[in-house]
Amino acid sequence: MGSEYHTSHIFFFPFLARGHVIPMVDMAKLFAAKGVKATIITTPLNKPCISKSIEKSKLSGHNIHIQTIKFPSSEAGLPDGCENMDSIPSPQFFPKFCMATKLLQEPLEQLLLEQHPDCVVSDTFFAWTTDSAAKFGIPRLVFHEPFVISNLPGEIKMTRLQMPPFEISKEFEGMSRLLQEAKKAELKSFGVVVNSFYELENVYAEYYRKVLGRKAWHIGPLSLCNKDIEEKANRGREDSIHHHECLKWLDMKKPNSVVYICFGSMANFLNSQLKEIATGLEASGQFFIWVVRRSKEDGEDWLPEGFEKRMEGKGLIIRGWSPQTLILEHEAIGAFVTHCGWNSVLEGVVAGVPIVTWPVAAEQFYNEKLVNEVLKIGVPVGVKKWVGLEGDKCSMGCTGKSCEEDYGR
Repeated sequence: MGSEYHTSHIFFFPFLARGHVIPMVDMAKLFAAKGVKATIITTPLNKPCISKSIEKSKLSGHNIHIQTIKFPSSEAGLPDGCENMDSIPSPQFFPKFCMATKLLQEPLEQLLLEQHPDCVVSDTFFAWTTDSAAKFGIPRLVFHEPFVISNLPGEIKMTRLQMPPFEISKEFEGMSRLLQEAKKAELKSFGVVVNSFYELENVYAEYYRKVLGRKAWHIGPLSLCNKDIEEKANRGREDSIHHHECLKWLDMKKPNSVVYICFGSMANFLNSQLKEIATGLEASGQFFIWVVRRSKEDGEDWLPEGFEKRMEGKGLIIRGWSPQTLILEHEAIGAFVTHCGWNSVLEGVVAGVPIVTWPVAAEQFYNEKLVNEVLKIGVPVGVKKWVGLEGDKCSMGCTGKSCEEDYGR
């Protein structure tokens, strides 16, 4: 029997954006831990972060690997080194980035021919992988984050302002085509794997399976595959602050006393907006950890004069990437202000932290509805408009009470 045993081999192919790479790498680790041979397909500049994320898994003897294919930046008219959504200079380059990802089809098919895996799990935005896998008789599973379905149970209401303007805005023409292609390819795929769990949204899971007639497997929350501090700290990019320093700061705070604010890896806020957030945090009197997409090189125009000096011991600003799962799991965290990216929502749910919702773009307004109106584990700040990658203004803030009083924890 031993000589006849066949180890299943699965390709995992995440879209080249942090919020898509992180959960799919977690999925690959989860499958590898169950004895599957897992190969993560990515590009050279995305490899280092993934390598660090799977380091512990490899040391544990799991059969997990990375295979790189060249990213055609110059062929698509992108600057050199632009291999991830984080590195796109401006939204105007997004259509070119989408075109570049389609040029990955030939090198992927070469890998499928050479290695012939048993299955391909690819991001919903790689619609063309359905045809590529079918060419070699390989089933393709679509990797979804949350369910986004029309005619949802529960009388969920959305306004036109909260909907993506893909059909009417030239700026987002590339995204509109991408979503249309993804929808068609999904219908031809073998099924869907979802970074969610049945108990969280069972009504919608049943709707998807019974009403829409689609195969779906709920395998989340994928972040739970990371068991120790080092694994949790190594998800995504290298942290802009050492996790030990961050946890030491939190250890000095009382339970449920700190607000954690983070808007993900893509959303940008104007300097004037960031200054208003800083002013609100100072006025609230709350302890806080605030993750901001600004570096020292960007200057300090986005902060009120003397803010960091006044907030010493009261607030911690992290410029760049943070060890988010470790922060959320700490007993000192009493509320999580988030853009409602699905990874962040799930991590907040897992940590049992009340959520304050500030959606910006993508499917985040749908996620806000789930958090506030279905699960009833959060409150909105009051933003009303889908605004691409720039945050909308809000009309609500902390009252100055404890997080427990404000958010019901």
